[in-house]
Amino acid sequence: MDNATLIAKRNLRLGVGAPLFYQQPLQIVKGRGVELEDEQGNVYIDLYNNVPCVGHAHPYVVDAQYRQAGTLNVHSRYLHEDIVRLADRLCALHDANIESVVFACSGTEANEVAMTMARIATGGQGFICSNKAYHGNSHLVRQLTHVPTTQTHNANVRSIPFPESFRPLEAPNQAYTDGMPGQAYLAKLDAAIADFQQRGVPLAALLVCSIFANEGLPDIPEGFMQEAAKRVHAAGGLVIADEVQAGYCRTGTWWGYDASEFKPDIVVTGKPMGNGLPLSACAASQDLVNQYRERTRYFNTFASSPLQAAAGNAVLDVIENEGLESHVADLGAYLKQALVGLMDNHPQFADVRGQGLFLALEWVKDKQDDRSPDAQGAVEVVNQLKDKGFLTSNAGAYSNVIKIRPPLVLQKEQADRFLTAFAECL
Repeated sequence: MDNATLIAKRNLRLGVGAPLFYQQPLQIVKGRGVELEDEQGNVYIDLYNNVPCVGHAHPYVVDAQYRQAGTLNVHSRYLHEDIVRLADRLCALHDANIESVVFACSGTEANEVAMTMARIATGGQGFICSNKAYHGNSHLVRQLTHVPTTQTHNANVRSIPFPESFRPLEAPNQAYTDGMPGQAYLAKLDAAIADFQQRGVPLAALLVCSIFANEGLPDIPEGFMQEAAKRVHAAGGLVIADEVQAGYCRTGTWWGYDASEFKPDIVVTGKPMGNGLPLSACAASQDLVNQYRERTRYFNTFASSPLQAAAGNAVLDVIENEGLESHVADLGAYLKQALVGLMDNHPQFADVRGQGLFLALEWVKDKQDDRSPDAQGAVEVVNQLKDKGFLTSNAGAYSNVIKIRPPLVLQKEQADRFLTAFAECL
């Protein structure tokens, strides 16, 4: 079916406005590794999709799912060894305070579990998030989406400006005065906590992506997250790390919170866990999970299934067997250094941020005279790259960041081809 016909049918059956990428949308029919193919046989290097984290149609993962689907798939109210083994392996990848897992099917579900768990454990109702966050689509979780710092209509949610060094609240040379990292941002956190206290709303948790991915991968002021966690704990709240984008070796370390140097009480993971099969998790101490189980009697028909266990364990096998943690760290460092080397070639290309295979390229009006965000410029580059065979997207708090987030199996030769194409765009 040609694209125009398909788009018309899609609008009829899915509703006008269901999102599509690119000015000329793509009809993808096949994927392998980091390569995608459209209906006309054009091949693209996928530099965006973290869902197939070990590569599209990875044969080891596909075979594990095929064999399990041909043997058994039931809900979680039967004993099954493999789902317990997956939970064992996940907990072992965290610090000792992470002991138990609640499985779900999406990041939204896992974040809702985490928020409910925090409320049960603390007796609090209030949540603090970033002002440009996104954590999911349910009624509870979407209350944390792009909450203005001036918002007052929702008594249980307050936001703080996301911490960044490119457009800091304070002058850059004042960011670390008196040993208080990112002091202006910490002051905003203190104000949110005090506001809850003044209005008699007990604090439940601070919930953030551990690398502030949707905000545009800002360079977080050194020590900010450790100090923020201390202040939240002192106020009686918990710290929830949303690792849906940041986890599973994306930054060259297993978890984004390792890259940001803090220790969460609750960890949420999602998309990459099943390499495309819906699978997510909320992990915490046994005490927190037991309290949650007792109060909610949570059950999810499709979570904790043998098929999810097969996919989840296979993904961990591939990451370990193919040495992807160190591969991501090494290739990511190479790619970032090469991109920094291209910054002088264009007045709008103002910054390169991120770690591992998750990088953000900041696009502005003019980095010498006008550092205001240029979303349209970023869109133009994304579409030029698409035409050259490389799939990216614009994102971030101002939609002016070009997001580089390929499957973890991207190879140096493919990275070099992208660098050549990007340099041509510049």
